[in-house]
Amino acid sequence: MRGRWLLVASVLAAILVTIATTAVLIVVDPKQPKAEAIKTGGLAGGAIVALYALWLNDRRRRTEEARHELEGERLGLESEKVADERFARAIELLGNDADQVRVGAMHVLAGLAGTTPRYKQTVLSVLCAYLRRPFDHPSLTEKPEDPDQAYVGKKRVVKPEDDQEMTVRMTAQRLITDLLPWGSDPDETQYQLDLTAAKLFYFRLEGRRFGRLVARRAQFYGITAFREVELTKPALFSGATFHGRVDLRDGRFAGGISFQDTAFTLEVDVTGAKVGTFLHVAPRPPKQVGDLEVLAGTAFRVDPQGWRLTGDGQAPARLDDHVQQD
Repeated sequence: MRGRWLLVASVLAAILVTIATTAVLIVVDPKQPKAEAIKTGGLAGGAIVALYALWLNDRRRRTEEARHELEGERLGLESEKVADERFARAIELLGNDADQVRVGAMHVLAGLAGTTPRYKQTVLSVLCAYLRRPFDHPSLTEKPEDPDQAYVGKKRVVKPEDDQEMTVRMTAQRLITDLLPWGSDPDETQYQLDLTAAKLFYFRLEGRRFGRLVARRAQFYGITAFREVELTKPALFSGATFHGRVDLRDGRFAGGISFQDTAFTLEVDVTGAKVGTFLHVAPRPPKQVGDLEVLAGTAFRVDPQGWRLTGDGQAPARLDDHVQQD
């Protein structure tokens, strides 16, 4: 209704401006041709109509933008709802008896974490929780330092369900690694991993950047690769056991490391690795390859006797009682 009144008003205003302009021109300069005066008056009136047309187009543009914005919000809400439903369904399927279903559910969760950033930490926590579930496999006792080689040249006596569960767990480990930022990824979120008491096989976090790693009482089988990892918060391995080789080369542990009561059965390569904030070492040093660089200001929970340390902070200094890192 408002638009119609504005149209009528614009037409009337254009007519009045045309008449008024023509009359003024004739009065001011009676010698000029009347056709020229009428033409000029018409142009003045046409300008009024043009202004109305510009206003109308701008109004239509704003209306269209508002409609698109509302549509985008509606689609966004629907998308979030769909994502929530997919997440809930995937969590439910993690309890399915079929290993292939559990693997598929994990990939769905990883996909959600990739497309919906608010899910990433939650998905990482879910995958870590899965790895904390009780699990056993004959190869863990046969050859804990290299489980994949436990039955080479031997007749396998492993139940199919044991291998199937191993496949699911290896998938969870790989997806955790894939989800963490590395390389040119701009994601600076300080993700947290809680692998307390988990059993991990050939666990790899090479080049990954995140916040805290909690692996108290965890069991690491095969080669554990943390080469070039960057942690801004503590890495806690208290009570853990590394049954195979450990690769910490060029790792950056700015938040500190706790190896309290940690057992190492094979060598630990710390070449180029750096630790800051605090260091709590095992009472019995491992077969150490390279020197661990200790940054200035790093505090020690116990005397690191037997460990080969270098850097500005290698002089033993007891950590104050009020500082509790692990």
